[in-house]
Amino acid sequence: MAEYRPTFKIAIMTPEALLYQNEVESVFITGDLGEYELMPYHYPVLGILAQGNIIINWREVVPVKFGILKFFANDCIILVEELERIRAKKEKKEVDIVIDEDSKV
Repeated sequence: MAEYRPTFKIAIMTPEALLYQNEVESVFITGDLGEYELMPYHYPVLGILAQGNIIINWREVVPVKFGILKFFANDCIILVEELERIRAKKEKKEVDIVIDEDSKV
């Protein structure tokens, strides 16, 4: 007989890096049609994430700009674009521009 686990596997990743991977009890998400919470053995879901936070076990937060989610067979995979990385890229481009202008003088 299969063992009941009150958790499910989750992996949150960007194209560049794995942000989070663990067994969790719940994930609260802002989807394109509203907010919802995933729990162990949730019905299979394919979803689009809107800008907001992924809240893990009501303790940890991952801010995202957008993403996609697949929950199937007690396994959740979320592909996202992070807000923090986007801000860092914009700041880096501004610094690069300043450095390029200074080097021309």
